[in-house]
Amino acid sequence: MDRRARELTLAGESIISFAAGEPDLASPPEVVEAAIAACRDPRMHHYTSSLGLPELRAAVAESASAGSTNQITAANVLITSGTKQAVAHAFATLLDPGDEVLITSPYWVTFPEAIALAGGVPVVVPTEESRGFRVSVEELERYRTDRTKALLFVSPSNPTGAVYGETQMAEIGEWLLERGLWAVTDEIYQNFTYGNVRFHSLADLCPGLADQLIRFNGVSKSYAMTGWRVGWIIAPEPLVAAAGNLQSHVCGNISNVSQSAALAALRSGTGSVERMREIFSRRRQTILAALDRLPGVECPPPDGAFYVFPSVSGLLGREIAGRRVASSEELAGLLLDEAKVAVVPGEAFGTPGYLRFSYALADDQLEAGMSRIQRLLS
Repeated sequence: MDRRARELTLAGESIISFAAGEPDLASPPEVVEAAIAACRDPRMHHYTSSLGLPELRAAVAESASAGSTNQITAANVLITSGTKQAVAHAFATLLDPGDEVLITSPYWVTFPEAIALAGGVPVVVPTEESRGFRVSVEELERYRTDRTKALLFVSPSNPTGAVYGETQMAEIGEWLLERGLWAVTDEIYQNFTYGNVRFHSLADLCPGLADQLIRFNGVSKSYAMTGWRVGWIIAPEPLVAAAGNLQSHVCGNISNVSQSAALAALRSGTGSVERMREIFSRRRQTILAALDRLPGVECPPPDGAFYVFPSVSGLLGREIAGRRVASSEELAGLLLDEAKVAVVPGEAFGTPGYLRFSYALADDQLEAGMSRIQRLLS
């Protein structure tokens, strides 16, 4: 949908896109200055370690260890070309053919594909809106088999914005320990929670998981650096070494300029992150209020990330703009064709009947886009 929106924009159409999961804000000035300095540094003009710049690996380790009893070192860190590559490398390293990975739906679109490309089998565990799109230990156990090797755990979630509390996370961590399963966790939205909700990491709540825990993160969301392509894996040393060997054959080192920019981001503190969180918090309220005015649409308030995932089941089967809409995928196509607004249908996340809106776009665009939808549906 985002690609179609970009194509239509290039063709001269006035498209407002809620499809892309990236902040509309510029990267912090200190990040840009660090990149300029790196361009002028001859050391950055040549190959460096395929594991990542030592100083960046150390900074990631320091950041992930802050306030935690579970200390990690640079040897536990592999720098990758964005968090998406971290996901691919981790599963390629971890999985043998036929290994099953439990993955809750709604899920980010890349997760099942990365598992399958690595020879694994994604086993989808559905969650329900009535329970906040969070899974219980009992539900996980129901889908576990002798082939289960790992649980892919995400909090805050893309696309739902669901955030797990300490108690439920601790229960899942203990279950993983008891069953001898790997925990593979995506923490890329850790800095974006709202109200009294707080982010928690399995690494902190269940220190005993350290030898069977893989964490994904990066600078793309928290520092508005999606285009810089810097992410990382935090994992036990043997897995990091193996994934590093794989990366050495796939692409070698990640761009030194981008790594230098990421290092500056981590050293800059949390000021820019908190400013961004405040902006998203305001936009979250704006889009929730707009969705509340749409007939046939119901949306649970998300606790984290920068997405809303409203149910549109009340619109399905209706005739809108002369077309009978039978699915959320058809509805997304109709919104693009008639309202010139791009959203992502729930089918992409394994959960038909919903739409995902990103509210990481400019305030005027957000308000204009929701007004277009309001006019179409009213």
